[in-house]
Amino acid sequence: MRDLVSIADFGREDLERILADSERDIGRPLEGKGVALVFQKPSARTRNSMEMAVVQLGGHPVYIQKEEVGLGSRETAEDVARTLSCYHALVAARVMDHRDLLAMAGATETPVLNMLSDKAHPLQALADLLTVKQLLGRIEGARIAYVGDGDNNVCRSLAEACGLLGAELRIASPEGYGLPDSIEGVTQLVDPAEAVAAADIIYTDVWVSMGQDEEAGARRSAFAGYQVDETLMDRSAHAWFLHCLPAHRGEEVSAAVIDGPRSAVWRQAENRMHTARAAMAWMLRG
Repeated sequence: MRDLVSIADFGREDLERILADSERDIGRPLEGKGVALVFQKPSARTRNSMEMAVVQLGGHPVYIQKEEVGLGSRETAEDVARTLSCYHALVAARVMDHRDLLAMAGATETPVLNMLSDKAHPLQALADLLTVKQLLGRIEGARIAYVGDGDNNVCRSLAEACGLLGAELRIASPEGYGLPDSIEGVTQLVDPAEAVAAADIIYTDVWVSMGQDEEAGARRSAFAGYQVDETLMDRSAHAWFLHCLPAHRGEEVSAAVIDGPRSAVWRQAENRMHTARAAMAWMLRG
């Protein structure tokens, strides 16, 4: 049994295996077993993709709202993990604080899966790279441009995954919003036009995430000029557009781009289910 808290839990072969398994029948290793899905943060894609992935593996998903466990308040993260491991073959959590996931993983031998934290979003990175593989026929050597907040969970996990599989990632962020970590294969820039030149994939995310409401005004001001619109897309005429969703049309992306013929965001969203299924199977194999 293995935890999946961040992309750092993978080796290259692990990541390649999961992406391959995402596109084939891997059986029903959860037959007759439960999976706890703990949500401190709501999500349409995460809940639906995870519940269906568990069902496809033969298991029974149990959706648990934050009020039902009071993670870190009513009960410690460790006690929540210990309790849920009495009933379930796997515990998955979508949390505000990454430290809660680490505490859960350290408290039980039942594998713990990160459905999102403030520091990492490994399930999104898996779906992103599967989509890149399907669109381009390869990941190694793919040129991916990420425009926007480089210091967020999505970009951090994407950068780590690209480093493992040899994709080139260029991040364009305003000063003060770049990726703080030194990760192999990442180039950090300020100019979006420079980042997307000759890119195979152009990727963005919202400027204001859940929990950043107090910073909304400052962030929108800082990211003005970082919208992915048709003009920016045309700097690489062959590039596909990706977005982890939800999207704010008119802010980080124009409607013409996300709803246009070069957008692959719905394939990317579907791949959340396929890669989640393969990731859970990888965790259970140990």
